[in-house]
Amino acid sequence: MKVIGNILDISTQRDSRHKDIAVYLDAIEYLTSKKDGRYSQDFEYLDELETPLVITGDCLARVSSKKAEDNEYEFKVYDKAGEEYVLNPNKQLYLTLEYDFDEDLTILSSASYYVTMPNEEFTKFKTEKEKENSRKNWKGRKRG
Repeated sequence: MKVIGNILDISTQRDSRHKDIAVYLDAIEYLTSKKDGRYSQDFEYLDELETPLVITGDCLARVSSKKAEDNEYEFKVYDKAGEEYVLNPNKQLYLTLEYDFDEDLTILSSASYYVTMPNEEFTKFKTEKEKENSRKNWKGRKRG
């Protein structure tokens, strides 16, 4: 995970001027909720990526313009459809930044990217990912 550019330049309004800012993510966490009797139960699946997912600053807008507590920032994520940007309420990005006064540098200490899915889609997606991972692991074995 890394950030190129000044992520703090991004405001609460999405802006194409921030396309030079890039967030590289190593994992995506998929979330769903399933009704279990009277209560909803949350499920999650962490997908570790072989090649990083890159989200550019023109697809982001900060949720709050206030100074974040503990240097945690939440971003709304927009999908680009042709020339249009469409807010995707099912995607959220959370970044935690540290400031190094000696180096005068802002450092990314954690990044979390969440995608919320309907339960049926989540179950199908998780099954496919687990099959894909088991095929990769099986091919890596040596016959002996």
